[in-house]
Amino acid sequence: MKVATDEELLLFILNSTPVIDGLPQDLLLDASRARSMLGTFGGTGTVQELELVRAARPLLQGVASGELTADSLAPLLVGVYQVPRLTTTRLDWSLTVPSNHESAVRAVLAWTRLRDSAPGRLRPCANDECRLFLVDRSRANTARWCSMATCGNRLKARRHYNKKRTQP
Repeated sequence: MKVATDEELLLFILNSTPVIDGLPQDLLLDASRARSMLGTFGGTGTVQELELVRAARPLLQGVASGELTADSLAPLLVGVYQVPRLTTTRLDWSLTVPSNHESAVRAVLAWTRLRDSAPGRLRPCANDECRLFLVDRSRANTARWCSMATCGNRLKARRHYNKKRTQP
């Protein structure tokens, strides 16, 4: 069984408010289903964890879209610290977080790692009607849409239709 990464957890949280068939959805609304999903990402699946992830979501979305500054995430990191642990061959760090805060904190740390290791590659879909985020893994860093099959194709078709409509 594949273990979910912190980056996948971050994308799940960021993309938990999709627009489906023109209607905004909230994938964290159904508490039991959302808690189960958080459990698949290594979370505790508790009500408190879900509440914190729900509170973290607009902050993470705002920071990832550039609408909020990184210091907006500071309240999510209260009481969080790393503890060094020396082994015979290296220095390891273990994360210490308040109970039920781990999923939100891991998502913040995943955002930080992406920002540092792949600047500008985490971004919102270029389709204004879409609320999803993507991590651009293309060599040229030119991916614009969460999905070429949906958003990319729709925008290209719309552009083509408008161009044909305005031509005499």
